[in-house]
Amino acid sequence: MEGQQASPRFIGSEIYRHSSYGRLHPLAIPRVSTCMDLCRALGWLPEEVYIDSPRATPDQLARFHSPDYIAAVQRAEETQHCSEEVKKRFALGVNGNPVFPEIFRRPATACGASIAAADWLLEGIPVYSPAGGTHHGRPARASGFCYFNDPVLAILSLLDRGIGSVFYLDIDAHHGDGVQDAFHADPRVFTLSIHEANRWPMDRKAGTRPGPGGLQDRAGGHARNIPVPEGFNDSEFAFLLEAAVLPLIDRVGPEVIVLQCGADALEDDPLSRLSLSNQSLWSTVAALTFQTRRLLVLGGGGYNPWSVARAWVGVWATLNGLEIPESLPSAARDILSGLQWRHSRGRNPPEVWFTTLADRPRYGSVREEVRNAARQVLS
Repeated sequence: MEGQQASPRFIGSEIYRHSSYGRLHPLAIPRVSTCMDLCRALGWLPEEVYIDSPRATPDQLARFHSPDYIAAVQRAEETQHCSEEVKKRFALGVNGNPVFPEIFRRPATACGASIAAADWLLEGIPVYSPAGGTHHGRPARASGFCYFNDPVLAILSLLDRGIGSVFYLDIDAHHGDGVQDAFHADPRVFTLSIHEANRWPMDRKAGTRPGPGGLQDRAGGHARNIPVPEGFNDSEFAFLLEAAVLPLIDRVGPEVIVLQCGADALEDDPLSRLSLSNQSLWSTVAALTFQTRRLLVLGGGGYNPWSVARAWVGVWATLNGLEIPESLPSAARDILSGLQWRHSRGRNPPEVWFTTLADRPRYGSVREEVRNAARQVLS
């Protein structure tokens, strides 16, 4: 129909279905595959909008990453081993960055999706890649479960194709340090990260002193950071969205927005002490779709298989303007009830994790430190 907007695109891959960082690693859980299966069970992922992800080539990865590092990741996949020298130089096989069978192919596939997203974004078509959001990756070092940095590669792809202004919003529980540092001196990219205060990769010993990810950290002038306190709730998130995030986007006036939509800031996630419901993630996506059709939504953290899958499926629904059902159909319930989680919080999952998508809203007071943060990032 003439004038009808093209549907958003979902980029996924079957590589995530059986790939795991290891049995005891936080990323042992199925995330992208569960999201894909639930979307299909709900009738929300027709073949015409699903894109099978390409895999980034070494040359494409070298737009940001060191060739020596890329080669080391490839060798680690081939040999399933890293020497002590490689461990020390590239942080491979240590510090939560294990050697596993798809150590190169899996992150290269996520990067391929983010790079390819530019094709649709330039046409004004939103793109969703839940496998993306590996925001800690460094040019020549793995960091924080991230081997390559797909948000950086996505933004570089957009800049290389003539986009003059990108706004990167990161709502993961952890500071988006790799992306901020990559564009420290580039006025074309503005980064805003909302994350838990004093949580890695921030310096927990710094206290209130200035440091990376702190309220005073503005990188080269093109970044803002909002570290939030434990128990950060939906009311506080909604306040920051209206009082800080949207005003900053209006001020920057970007041509493209990239959202890192990690699910580890949710109440039920084991790797943070924040208390959001998944409705805060959905409200962010809804607000950004009013800002631009050139919106790339990535995944990120999320270490509870039920909460991350339910949240990311709702992200896709919101991106498409679909109504969230009050109760899930049997096919979707079967998928959720079939998940397993080797974690203390997963032994007796509540029934609502099987039967619904939407969390109960977690409202609360808006603390003065949150109000002050909004004032400071706008100053």
